[in-house]
Amino acid sequence: MCELLWADVAYFFDPDLMGSLPDVRVPGAAIQDWQAVLDLVGESGWKWQYAEGEAVLPMPRAEAVLSLPVDADCPELRVWPADDVLAIFRFHEAEQIDFDVDLRELQGQERLDVFCGFLRTIGRRLGKPVLMDPEGDYGHPVLGFDVEADRVVLLAEPPVR
Repeated sequence: MCELLWADVAYFFDPDLMGSLPDVRVPGAAIQDWQAVLDLVGESGWKWQYAEGEAVLPMPRAEAVLSLPVDADCPELRVWPADDVLAIFRFHEAEQIDFDVDLRELQGQERLDVFCGFLRTIGRRLGKPVLMDPEGDYGHPVLGFDVEADRVVLLAEPPVR
């Protein structure tokens, strides 16, 4: 399902212009939303790895990982929705689900479709928007899953060249 066309969004996926690591987020989240994402990852068939520091561990419960002491090794969940497409979830706070992707892995229509499918799957499960902000420009999403439209949409226009 082609939600966005590469030609329309390529500017926002140019690592030289936008930075290579945009922030992807689900605002207005709660512990149960984190748990829903963890459950989704476990059910999806996606390859994944959860680690705290260097220790690779089984998938945790959201409540447990979000209640780790501040000085604990940084927990992260690595998810591969497709070969060579990696999303890294960071457990900074219960109120927002954060993950990073690498724009260098998301070049071309096929990879864009994988990324849109990933955002759509998370957004549908949570019934919440999933937004992508350029690296270093937090709070200004350029695209994201729109709950009402039930698809990934462009939220900003690239500059006229």
